[in-house]
Amino acid sequence: MTFFSQLSIHADKAFLRRLFTIALPITLQSMMFSSRSLVDVLMLGQLGEAEIAAVGVAARATFVTTIMLVGVTTGGALLTAQYWGAGDKVGVRQSTALTWMIAMVFAAIAVSLFVFFPQPIMRLTTDSQEVMDLGASYLVISSVSMFAVACVASMSVGLRAMHQPGLSTFFSGIGILSNVFLNWMLIFGHLGFPALGITGAAIATVISGAIEVGCLFSYLWFKKHIIAFGWDDIRAGLVIDKITRFLSLSLPTTFNFLAWAGGLFAYHAIMGQAGVQGLAALSVMTPVESIALAMMIGLSNAAAVLVGNQLGANNFESVYYQAWATVILNLLIAFIVALVLLVSNQWILNAFSALTTDTRQLAEQFMMILALGVILRSVPMMVIVGVLRAGGDVKFCLYQDIVAQWVIGIPLAAFASIQLGWEPQWVYLLFLTEEVVKWTICLPRVISRKWMKNLIGG
Repeated sequence: MTFFSQLSIHADKAFLRRLFTIALPITLQSMMFSSRSLVDVLMLGQLGEAEIAAVGVAARATFVTTIMLVGVTTGGALLTAQYWGAGDKVGVRQSTALTWMIAMVFAAIAVSLFVFFPQPIMRLTTDSQEVMDLGASYLVISSVSMFAVACVASMSVGLRAMHQPGLSTFFSGIGILSNVFLNWMLIFGHLGFPALGITGAAIATVISGAIEVGCLFSYLWFKKHIIAFGWDDIRAGLVIDKITRFLSLSLPTTFNFLAWAGGLFAYHAIMGQAGVQGLAALSVMTPVESIALAMMIGLSNAAAVLVGNQLGANNFESVYYQAWATVILNLLIAFIVALVLLVSNQWILNAFSALTTDTRQLAEQFMMILALGVILRSVPMMVIVGVLRAGGDVKFCLYQDIVAQWVIGIPLAAFASIQLGWEPQWVYLLFLTEEVVKWTICLPRVISRKWMKNLIGG
């Protein structure tokens, strides 16, 4: 049979239906998560460019921590998906408990760094004292929300593994709605509250995160859901063999995510050398990019669940062609999203009323580059997140990310910006170099089938 004949057999309508059933709630959740920073940028954008730049940098710093926590929970996601595929409900619950416990430890470490060292963190990206002061005040308060991120991420991986991502998406909706309302109330001083500006945005982030966690956990325990773990499940997870297996899967991915997210922060620092204008334009692009990539993120995470289920059931032949189907699908969707960005870029930028004329023109050029970036990111995203990691091929993902980003992408962009003095738009274009490199590394890995492993035995 030809390759495409095999695709049509193994990636049939039933598979695609399952894929989108899982992907759509994750997409909505990703858009909601991204919209939190977008709401902050939009609302603070009415105050000035310094506020836009400050919240953009601070949000990128907390994003690094969020990505780290997602990396930590990946070990749980891989194991839970395969436990569910094998029909082991106790394994699902205990894996979720262990995921939550380890994620909370990592969150505590990150919060401590943000609370005690906010100024040095901000100083990495900008020389503007105003931006540093504003960003530091935002960072100290908003960092507490990392505990909420750890809780939600831990439960989300369990729900996704059980093909129930809609639950966490629903409660994320509650979180984002409360964040919008609290932002309106605390930033601008409505309903008798003082106008706190950027500090109000940080407080709103923390409170809305607490509301989301409280609602999600209350629902799961009230309904006696499978992943509603207790102390017995936590104790059952505190076994050296289980912790070692979890960390062997999580830590490479965590370092991978940290290296990648740290690289994004480094790109912010590089753009910061161009001044507040370049930093403000990049801060506008960040949440827009996250929302633009949401569908592809959803599909990639959904693919990881289905690939993990198939590997846990030892269906190796089917999973190979299903993996390729998801890669092709992600690329097709990327072209559609890029076209939407190009058509709607003026409308999107009109929402950022505080941008000066020069910064607005720069942001328009950034939008054109972003459309290209969406296409380039689609394939590596699916291959890495949806395919290779689902098979436990986490070390390979770590090495290729380090090479593409830290060995090639970041040094090129830094050299062009600092040594050659390139304009911000050309430096931003160079940020995409790493994606081109990833294409040449990750696709041959899929072809090799070395990633196809059953991680739970049997």
